[in-house]
Amino acid sequence: MDQLVQIVGAMLILIAYAAAQFGAMSQHSRGYLVLNLVGSAVLAVLAFYEELWGFLLLEAVWAAVSLWSLVQLARGRRLSAGH
Repeated sequence: MDQLVQIVGAMLILIAYAAAQFGAMSQHSRGYLVLNLVGSAVLAVLAFYEELWGFLLLEAVWAAVSLWSLVQLARGRRLSAGH
Protein backbone atom coordinates (compact mmCIF):
# COMPACT_ATOMS: atom_id res chain seq x y z
CA MET A 1 0.00 0.00 0.00
CA ASP A 2 2.88 2.39 0.81
CA GLN A 3 4.22 1.88 -2.70
CA LEU A 4 0.89 2.87 -4.23
CA VAL A 5 0.72 6.03 -2.09
CA GLN A 6 4.31 6.88 -3.07
CA ILE A 7 3.45 6.50 -6.74
CA VAL A 8 0.39 8.73 -6.38
CA GLY A 9 2.45 11.41 -4.59
CA ALA A 10 5.17 11.28 -7.22
CA MET A 11 2.64 11.33 -10.06
CA LEU A 12 1.05 14.53 -8.71
CA ILE A 13 4.41 16.28 -8.81
CA LEU A 14 5.27 14.85 -12.22
CA ILE A 15 1.90 15.83 -13.71
CA ALA A 16 2.45 19.42 -12.58
CA TYR A 17 6.01 19.41 -13.94
CA ALA A 18 5.06 17.93 -17.31
CA ALA A 19 2.07 20.27 -17.68
CA ALA A 20 4.32 23.26 -17.00
CA GLN A 21 6.97 22.05 -19.44
CA PHE A 22 4.41 21.56 -22.22
CA GLY A 23 2.78 24.92 -21.56
CA ALA A 24 -0.50 23.47 -20.32
CA MET A 25 -0.08 24.92 -16.81
CA SER A 26 1.72 27.92 -15.39
CA GLN A 27 4.23 27.33 -12.63
CA HIS A 28 2.53 30.20 -10.83
CA SER A 29 -0.99 28.77 -11.02
CA ARG A 30 -2.90 27.46 -8.03
CA GLY A 31 -3.31 24.09 -9.73
CA TYR A 32 0.42 23.66 -10.20
CA LEU A 33 1.17 24.68 -6.63
CA VAL A 34 -1.56 22.47 -5.15
CA LEU A 35 -0.33 19.43 -7.09
CA ASN A 36 3.20 20.09 -5.82
CA LEU A 37 2.04 20.70 -2.25
CA VAL A 38 -0.09 17.58 -2.00
CA GLY A 39 2.41 15.35 -3.80
CA SER A 40 5.38 16.49 -1.76
CA ALA A 41 3.44 16.38 1.52
CA VAL A 42 2.42 12.77 0.84
CA LEU A 43 6.02 11.83 0.09
CA ALA A 44 7.29 13.73 3.14
CA VAL A 45 4.95 11.84 5.46
CA LEU A 46 6.06 8.52 4.00
CA ALA A 47 9.72 9.54 4.27
CA PHE A 48 9.18 10.40 7.93
CA TYR A 49 7.69 7.00 8.71
CA GLU A 50 10.47 5.24 6.82
CA GLU A 51 13.12 7.44 8.50
CA LEU A 52 14.50 8.59 5.15
CA TRP A 53 15.85 11.88 6.45
CA GLY A 54 17.36 13.25 3.25
CA PHE A 55 14.20 12.53 1.31
CA LEU A 56 12.13 14.01 4.14
CA LEU A 57 14.17 17.22 3.98
CA LEU A 58 13.72 17.47 0.22
CA GLU A 59 9.97 16.86 0.27
CA ALA A 60 9.28 18.98 3.36
CA VAL A 61 11.04 21.97 1.81
CA TRP A 62 9.24 21.34 -1.50
CA ALA A 63 5.90 21.33 0.33
CA ALA A 64 6.81 24.43 2.36
CA VAL A 65 7.79 26.42 -0.74
CA SER A 66 4.59 25.38 -2.49
CA LEU A 67 2.51 26.33 0.54
CA TRP A 68 4.27 29.69 0.85
CA SER A 69 3.57 30.42 -2.81
CA LEU A 70 -0.10 29.48 -2.40
CA VAL A 71 -0.38 31.83 0.58
CA GLN A 72 1.17 34.62 -1.49
CA LEU A 73 -1.39 34.01 -4.24
CA ALA A 74 -4.22 33.98 -1.70
CA ARG A 75 -3.02 37.36 -0.43
CA GLY A 76 -3.24 38.70 -3.97
CA ARG A 77 0.48 38.92 -4.47
CA ARG A 78 1.88 38.09 -7.85
CA LEU A 79 4.66 35.51 -7.92
CA SER A 80 7.80 36.69 -9.68
CA ALA A 81 9.70 34.68 -12.27
CA GLY A 82 12.24 33.85 -9.56
CA HIS A 83 9.75 31.59 -7.77
